[in-house]
Amino acid sequence: MKCNICEIGCDLAEGKSGQCRMYINKNGQIIERFPNNYFTMFPVSIETVPLLHFYPRGKFLQVCTVGCNFKCEGCISEILASRLLSTNKKSGISNENVINKALDEDCIGIVFCLNDPAVSYFTFRDLAKKARQNNLLIGCSTNGYYTENALKELIPLIDFVNIGIKGYSDERYISCGARGSEPVFRNLKLLKESDVHVEVSTIYIKGSEDEVINTAKFVSSLSRDIPFQVMRFVPFGDAAPQIEPTIRESEGLCDKLSQHLNYVYLFNSPGTDHLNTVCPECSKIIFQREFFGPMGSRTLSYLPQGGCKCSTAGLFRGEVSEVSHHEPGFMGGYRITRALEMIHAILVCLGIKDDHELAEIWANVMETGYLEQLHTSSQDLDSYFDVIEHFAALADKNKEGMELVAYMREKLDFIRSVTNDIERPRVYYCMGYPLFALNGERIENNLVEAAGGESVNKLIDREGKPGVGISHNEFVGMNPEFIFISGFLSTPVSDSYAYCKKHGLSADALKNRRIYGLRPLWDFGSPRWILGLMYIANKLHPDIFNFDIDKEANQFYKRFYGVSFDSSRHNRSFYSVSSRQ
Repeated sequence: MKCNICEIGCDLAEGKSGQCRMYINKNGQIIERFPNNYFTMFPVSIETVPLLHFYPRGKFLQVCTVGCNFKCEGCISEILASRLLSTNKKSGISNENVINKALDEDCIGIVFCLNDPAVSYFTFRDLAKKARQNNLLIGCSTNGYYTENALKELIPLIDFVNIGIKGYSDERYISCGARGSEPVFRNLKLLKESDVHVEVSTIYIKGSEDEVINTAKFVSSLSRDIPFQVMRFVPFGDAAPQIEPTIRESEGLCDKLSQHLNYVYLFNSPGTDHLNTVCPECSKIIFQREFFGPMGSRTLSYLPQGGCKCSTAGLFRGEVSEVSHHEPGFMGGYRITRALEMIHAILVCLGIKDDHELAEIWANVMETGYLEQLHTSSQDLDSYFDVIEHFAALADKNKEGMELVAYMREKLDFIRSVTNDIERPRVYYCMGYPLFALNGERIENNLVEAAGGESVNKLIDREGKPGVGISHNEFVGMNPEFIFISGFLSTPVSDSYAYCKKHGLSADALKNRRIYGLRPLWDFGSPRWILGLMYIANKLHPDIFNFDIDKEANQFYKRFYGVSFDSSRHNRSFYSVSSRQ
């Protein structure tokens, strides 16, 4: 029997499932294997979904299940898309529970995102009906690969959609396990013609500029005013680092796209100003935004009523919320996927590689509410050891946990003992461009202080996720002697110097050429921060420390990952230490 929900069109024999593993043929009917089995449910700001032109600053209840009908290289939601299918745990959350939660939290709507609602079609369709009955807005983020009939059933029930387009060519879709690109563009046109609010997000992989440009041209043929979100590709999983474009390269592409579209936005790029909504007529900034975690943004300021005198009528669908919602900890958008990967990163070092074991531990974390404690404890160097011991106990790997903690603590204690009474240089830590400062309490700044530096980030009196944009005067006033660039979402050192020159920034670190980039995930997200600590100590105090970083890394990798360190093979995955060549 052919599944008629998405255009992959799997043939399902009796009792069998297809590519997404989320439907089964039972007595000649296609049914969900895990109906109403929500994995997360919490309030978010709509900009973290992200949607930028729909009820700006609005508070929505974000829900997701598990599974996906695609399998894309470097997927940020890999854990939700595939690995969590290994658990048999049921959430026990009904659609009625979701509606009640949204109402109790004073949300104006519900958004299904993080994984694709195409794999929970009947659950989502029923949720949309109930949302309408309760005067709640409802929509989703999706790859848009529905069959035309399946989408037509949803259209009368939904208010908004963010369609994630993989590329313009059939080849890009075939690489994700689909048949071709045509169904997505057909569905995009259908949604636009049906007056569903549509925003488009598309992945930008280095070397695939034509894929993005041709996609933008098609979107422009429907309307120049459709918001177009460029997702700078970040090599998670085992994706090769060579296909990650820099922030500067991505901004250059966005400038080209602006020839075709009025509202082009750049994500996954801390410090960029390409998240702002700018009037195409007078160039006033209507909405000023900044990076707010992977795939997300937050509003900093906006013009009254969200427009200037010459703004396009209907630029935004719905009113601007007067009150902004603050997401605590790992909540909001795709940050929760990074939290689950941080757990994965520890479990890999303990020898846990089985998807079922991983899924059981992730489910335990969600059930017990441990995420809040994880967010706090993972930023403090000493408390991080408690986190390791916590997961070692859950995984019945206490011996392995003790071994990992002992190794890391020995290195940390030695460095602290040497730097206890020395003169500390001023150190600034950025993510992406130099004017995006990491929050003072983050682990990166605690590494700086353990290595014998004074973290000037701790002087900044406001916070974001994972940091905030700072002004020219703030940067100059801190006058850092050293600058480190995050190993998570980074920018080349050469681009950082160029940025500082372009923006007239001055500091001792620039005068003395002391900007340094960390290797991916050597300063956040995994136990590899111990290697980052040694690297930082070498740079701050070369007269005291002379760690052989490659040798130390090789020892750590062999002992806790079972592989040799290869400096040419890296990515931005928290748990995977090497990429495919």
